[in-house]
Amino acid sequence: MENQVTSNNACDESCNGTEIDIAAVREQLVEDQVAMQLADFFKTLGDPTRIKIVHALQKCELCVHDLTEVLGMGQSAISHQLRLLRNMRFVKRRKVGKTVYYSLDDDHVEQIFSLTLQHLNHS
Repeated sequence: MENQVTSNNACDESCNGTEIDIAAVREQLVEDQVAMQLADFFKTLGDPTRIKIVHALQKCELCVHDLTEVLGMGQSAISHQLRLLRNMRFVKRRKVGKTVYYSLDDDHVEQIFSLTLQHLNHS
């Protein structure tokens, strides 16, 4: 008996594709530079600590000390992650005296995060 391996992700050998205009779809794809920016955006969320920071900041504005208490981590580790999040425009900071308060950069970050959580919790 011949051992055949089939994939659920592959077309059947008899498939000739759909009647869609492939060139039109190709023309509508995001440009390479935008695709790289999107990939970097989602890579930023590829770390559990950064996810927890974003989730905490979704609740309210917090200073670094607050975040160290909430996450149970050291200040240098939190500061490092906040720097990455700031560079990718996930969070912004506001300085009052010597205290720096962090919040989500804008509603888009909150919406993307919330929609992703909803998607993951969808059964």
